[in-house]
Amino acid sequence: MYRTMQQYLKSSIDAVLKAKYGIVLERMAIEQPPKIALGEFALPIAFELAKQLRKAPRTIAEELRKEIVGLQGIAAIEVAGAGYLNIKLDRAAFVREVVTQDKGVEIGGLYTVPLRDQNYYLVEHTSINPNKAAHIGHLRNAILGDTFVRLLRGRGAIVGVQNYIDNTGVQVADVVVGLVHLEGRTLDTTRALLASLKDRGERIDFYCWDLYARVSQWYGGTGDDDATPPTPIELARRKQIRLDTLHALEAGNNETAAIAELTSTAVLRRHLETMQRLGIEYDFLPRESEILGLHFWDAARALMIERGVLYMETEGKNKGCLVMRRAGNDAPEAEQGTGAPDEDAKVIVRSNGTVTYVGKDIAYHLWKFGLLPGKDFGYARFHEYAMHTCWISAAGTSEPDAPKFGRADAIYNVIDSRQNDPQNNVIAALRGMGFTDAADRYTHFSYEMVAMTPRCAAELGYTLSEEDEARPFIEVSGRKGHGVKADDLLDKLVAAAQAEVDARHPELSDADRARIATQIAVGALRYFMLRFTRNTVIAFDFKDALSFEGETGPYIQYAIVRAANIFRKAETTEEAALDAVAGLDLSVLAGEEGTSLWETWLLASRLTATIEQAIATAEPAHLARYAFQLAQQFNNFYHRYHILSEADPTRRALLLATAAVARREMVRALGYLGIEVPAVM
Repeated sequence: MYRTMQQYLKSSIDAVLKAKYGIVLERMAIEQPPKIALGEFALPIAFELAKQLRKAPRTIAEELRKEIVGLQGIAAIEVAGAGYLNIKLDRAAFVREVVTQDKGVEIGGLYTVPLRDQNYYLVEHTSINPNKAAHIGHLRNAILGDTFVRLLRGRGAIVGVQNYIDNTGVQVADVVVGLVHLEGRTLDTTRALLASLKDRGERIDFYCWDLYARVSQWYGGTGDDDATPPTPIELARRKQIRLDTLHALEAGNNETAAIAELTSTAVLRRHLETMQRLGIEYDFLPRESEILGLHFWDAARALMIERGVLYMETEGKNKGCLVMRRAGNDAPEAEQGTGAPDEDAKVIVRSNGTVTYVGKDIAYHLWKFGLLPGKDFGYARFHEYAMHTCWISAAGTSEPDAPKFGRADAIYNVIDSRQNDPQNNVIAALRGMGFTDAADRYTHFSYEMVAMTPRCAAELGYTLSEEDEARPFIEVSGRKGHGVKADDLLDKLVAAAQAEVDARHPELSDADRARIATQIAVGALRYFMLRFTRNTVIAFDFKDALSFEGETGPYIQYAIVRAANIFRKAETTEEAALDAVAGLDLSVLAGEEGTSLWETWLLASRLTATIEQAIATAEPAHLARYAFQLAQQFNNFYHRYHILSEADPTRRALLLATAAVARREMVRALGYLGIEVPAVM
């Protein structure tokens, strides 16, 4: 409702500016005054117009005030200071609108929101290499991406969620090297390994976690697989094994590629299970093997060469490579006839013929935008969620009812900030080929890494030096085998929450306590990952995340449960409390006594405005912060007013309605954040 009033005020002033001054503004700042006594909106527009109209800002503000006096829902308009326009709302009318206008809004749901935006958005997130278990850093990516999808869908957008599977890259190659060269496995014995792990109730992604670390150490000659230090010749041989394996994966149709396919697909299924524990789902899993096998890259290479973006380097360190100029660079000197190579050019195809990550990514994004004529994936069913199918790319013919996932109007790629350069090079390639509109609609949704506090690392069993204990955070390393598996983290959070729930609610069934513990744990984890802005390094800590005090998911969940208890004890419902507002005398809100109640209603009305801000800035932290502030506001209200013992029926009804609107908007805000509300805490 707050956003509705903002838009109404803006359109009214736009009309006045055009009629009175012949001015059309592209943007208009509408701020919130520092004190509620000054009003609900503050407009510095007079300062913006002063130079253009050659008048003092206060004079312009006075002229505008006279033109907009009497706007519906506005109680007063005042000129303040040197020329601010302060707008005060009709509080009673606004409260009634908050109740009725937002009554039927469903927020945070998937596939149930009426479509109002016919643009097709592709959001790519998670994109874990299918070579080992998901870790804590992957969770930030997946939670950020899933939350942004919820925001877009809640606004009515059509969104396709993609999880890119790099099943032919070096990380998968390393696991295959481990299986074949460290463990001596063939395709048949690898298949037997998967069956054996399943029978023992063990996970392939956990098995590969340890194997990947072993292989990394084997390459450097520092692991336990060597009884004596390997010679330089032996280390060179191992590097060649890695390269040969990578070539075999890219070529396909061989036993090495078959082992990679078998193992990576099994790991991928575990990844989907892990993410589903957090309520995260996908629509399509495009695999790198199909990008290569269906010759997406060949088509992209031809297009890049045709448009002068890709060229063969004949001199310098990149001799024999297909390269392109980096983002921000002028044309390579070699192209200008000097003969000197561009040493900073980005290698797209190495001299040994292998395609770099960036090259395959360019081809993939040309497909995303529908810019590879005649090229599309085959589509096969891979996983069934409760409400939809997750499809995977295939080299053959698509299933008859398969949807299409390309031809996006806008793309958001949730990829950590360490990939800024590759992402910029993909955008530069699009621009270089003349696809400037697509480049403008390509957003790198970047974020910083996730580490652990020393306390968290110690709780997970890591031995820390005195130097480590003094650090603000401990970095994780998959190659070294140091890190936090996502499922281990979730299990530990659930166990901690379970102990608390068991102690507080022994009267509940085992199933109910387990469900509540999971809701608290997932809420704690998701909120912790979302509360920080994307450019902030996160140091995860169990105790901080699960705390019922401070800026945490459980704090907000507890506020909502507390509100629900009010209606239970009052023997009424949230809906009934809000419906009663229509017949109440709300004049108390206009006075000083009603200001604290009014502040709760006003903050509750800002949810939609906050959502729009989060979408416009691609920053879900805005919504996380809002949910916490509303929980704080409600708790302050709860402690100030004795709702259940209030004797005056009108006042009691207003207090109940205030609790109801706060609870309603907190539930909705958490819904967008992917967080459920427990029945009790």
